[in-house]
Amino acid sequence: MQRYVRYSQHDDGVSKARHHHGYNSDSHKKGNAGGSWVRAMASHLVGYPRIGPKRELKFALESFWDGKGNAEDLQKVAKDIRSSTWKQMAEAGTKFIPSNTFSYYDQVLDTTAMLGAVPDRYDWSGGEVDFDIYFSMARGNTSAPAMEMTKWFDTNYHYIVPELGPEVKFSYASHKAVSEYKEAKELGFETVPVIIGPVSYLLLSKPSKGVEEFFSVFSLLEKIIPIYREVLAELQAAGATWVQFDEPMLVLDLDSYELKAFSESYSQLEDFSSGLNIIVETYFADIPPRAYKTLTTLKGVSGIGFDLVRGEKTLDTIRRFGFPANKYLFAGVVDGRNIWANDLDASLRTLKTLEGIVGKEKLVVSTSCSLLHTAVDLVNETKLDAEIKSWLAFASQKILEVNFLSKALAGEKDEAFFAANRAAQVSRKSSIRVNNMSVKKAASALGSSDHHRATSVSSRLGIQQKSLNLPLLPTTTLGSFPQTLDLRRTRREYKANKISEDEYVEAIKEEISKVVKLQEDLDIDVFVHGEPERNDMVEYFGEQLEGFAFTVNGWVQSYGSRCVKPPIIYGDVSRPKPMTVFWSTTAQSMTSRPVKGMLTGPVTILNWSFVRNDQPKHETCYQIALAIKNEVEDLEAAGIQVIQIDEAALREGLPLRKSEQAFYLDWAVRSFRITNCSVKDTTQIHTHMCYSNFNDIIDAIIDMDADVISIENSRSNEKLLSVFHKGVKYGAGIGPGVYDIHSPRIPASDEIVERINKMLAVLDKNILWINPDCGLKTRKYSEVVPALTNMVAAAKLLRSQLGR
Repeated sequence: MQRYVRYSQHDDGVSKARHHHGYNSDSHKKGNAGGSWVRAMASHLVGYPRIGPKRELKFALESFWDGKGNAEDLQKVAKDIRSSTWKQMAEAGTKFIPSNTFSYYDQVLDTTAMLGAVPDRYDWSGGEVDFDIYFSMARGNTSAPAMEMTKWFDTNYHYIVPELGPEVKFSYASHKAVSEYKEAKELGFETVPVIIGPVSYLLLSKPSKGVEEFFSVFSLLEKIIPIYREVLAELQAAGATWVQFDEPMLVLDLDSYELKAFSESYSQLEDFSSGLNIIVETYFADIPPRAYKTLTTLKGVSGIGFDLVRGEKTLDTIRRFGFPANKYLFAGVVDGRNIWANDLDASLRTLKTLEGIVGKEKLVVSTSCSLLHTAVDLVNETKLDAEIKSWLAFASQKILEVNFLSKALAGEKDEAFFAANRAAQVSRKSSIRVNNMSVKKAASALGSSDHHRATSVSSRLGIQQKSLNLPLLPTTTLGSFPQTLDLRRTRREYKANKISEDEYVEAIKEEISKVVKLQEDLDIDVFVHGEPERNDMVEYFGEQLEGFAFTVNGWVQSYGSRCVKPPIIYGDVSRPKPMTVFWSTTAQSMTSRPVKGMLTGPVTILNWSFVRNDQPKHETCYQIALAIKNEVEDLEAAGIQVIQIDEAALREGLPLRKSEQAFYLDWAVRSFRITNCSVKDTTQIHTHMCYSNFNDIIDAIIDMDADVISIENSRSNEKLLSVFHKGVKYGAGIGPGVYDIHSPRIPASDEIVERINKMLAVLDKNILWINPDCGLKTRKYSEVVPALTNMVAAAKLLRSQLGR
């Protein structure tokens, strides 16, 4: 398991990243000087971002979808991203280089394509799944809606949910894993193909429509295992020696029959993996003891990967139960979910402990999970100040951290690299920019009070209706309107000082005026201002709060071509001045209809940022809640009667361990209530959530005590409504989404009527709102206008019928 690594002095990305970490090639005795060889332990990466350092894949995808580029153009960009990634990993000395972690949209969708599990509505005729079918499943087409999209565990990444039932005819329909392995081999890189494991794939799926009550996904194991065998056989024939199966479902609280499925699956794969070394990779949480016992006894498995960052108890589990002598342990000590530089000394101590348990020859240094969830390269950041930059490590830098740790474990410790890292750790802990005692004091005092509004939601709704005078089934949208190229250019030019502040304000006012006029023409009941001044629903607020830092190219994939640039919360959070009042009041002055003040809630700002890891998350969340509370009070004082505080990420942050969920929901719900506990009964508080399974936290949602909640509903085929079928009573206003905004497909009016009627079957007509699933930022006006026209028409039709 030992190898020799040559460092190239001529690779720009690697050398710049070394420089950032204090790497001094002149003082390094056995490093890249003269290209001499360095002995190192084995190193491994679970996965890597696929969007490219400057979002090259995003732009290629959108060009392809718009018909401006062809398939060959898209494939060329993808191939360049893959080859440069493999080259970077190899030149850093990585032993286990992953392949097939690249995806044109989503890795779970890739597995669906591999298994040929294409729903009938896409009229697939068999053979290899092509771009047309693949992107139809992801985005929908003119005749068929997209497959459901939901959060990947507790991350802000979205995956495409497989739709499986007894009728699915599986076939080996995408050879992507094999072709990418061959592609890497032709370029001179030996890689480890990465595939979603069979049991996790089934557990991540949902039953096809109509079989929900009686169908078990495990009945499909005997149908998909033969395809996995085919894939393994092809990979072995192509020369692969290692294959990685990602089985993240093992970190959940699984039942005995679910654990049994893992044992049976790998037992069936054992004969076909002869000659191959199989890694089973887990991540995002601890391995429960029962799952650990199952995992460590799986047949045909040569290595097991653990997340030792979020899995804080896993090391104790390994100590307690031991580790098989014939297997390799892939130790995920470098954080794949956050961008703070690794505490190398602490990680090395953990690795030394593991070395004492499993032995030097069986220990591999790795990331805690795929680096998909981090920004790509710190070298591309030109505006971060030096102090904060010294505290960070993006994906490119994490490659180096993994490899320098593996070298240190082999006795080739780079003292200069470790010393620079140690200095950065001390700098961060002692910086006066991090701690604000007045903010800490105010936030700590919040934990002891309840922060409920004084009156019940039913009485508030009556008071608000007298003031707002809304019709039955009021219509609204959820914040953003399309962000056109002209609008984005205006914001860029303002940031670059190419236009004056006055010119910028006038341009944004003009855009707001257009959005207000459009909503009046559409006859929508409660308006939004369209958010033309906002780049992102979290970044926009973070830019105006203390304790946040921002990147230029710190992009992270959220789904498909959608990328976000999470702010970095490095210190205590406070609000120096109002953030949204000017734009909200500007819009309200243009119409007599109510315009919602649009805010992002504290839990969502927390979960969609790179959060400081030097204090508990709930303390940071309370600080953000206080800042949003100040904004809510200023909006109300300025005459805004309806305020929406989005908590899209409430469910996303729910811990994977059931034993930890109650504590999280307590402080998350309390944080939301803090933001609006002081408003008058006449002020209507809305919130919004999307693209997660909310049914299992419905009690917490009710406890948020919002006046109106809007929740994604259409893309998930009314999954939300099932909770009301089961007898849950909801007395506040509620707007289950009536159409999917993540698809270019325009729903017909009668389709929306049918969807609303399903809602009326379980919800009182007096509390029901009509709105899309989510904001309209990613859509075009040519899609938005007809869709909203049909939505309003559907509401009016049903309004007249209910009136009669």
